[in-house]
Amino acid sequence: MIEEALEHLVKGIVDHDGDVSVRTKSSRYGDILEVRVHPEDLGRVIGRRGRTASALRTVVGALAGGQKVRVDIVDTDRVR
Repeated sequence: MIEEALEHLVKGIVDHDGDVSVRTKSSRYGDILEVRVHPEDLGRVIGRRGRTASALRTVVGALAGGQKVRVDIVDTDRVR
């Protein structure tokens, strides 16, 4: 449910909403939600000084209801 809510919020921000994907990974510290967007939309999702990303993390934290959840915005342009 949290993944769908986060995906819906991010799709409302970006221009290329077809390229938005949210993947859940589990770690021993809680769930990690990886957000991937079109490279042109990366700045929109992060926002000035990270304000948009921080707001998304706040909303997801409230939806999680006490569970440990981390939101990572993945830069798909970088090659590892």
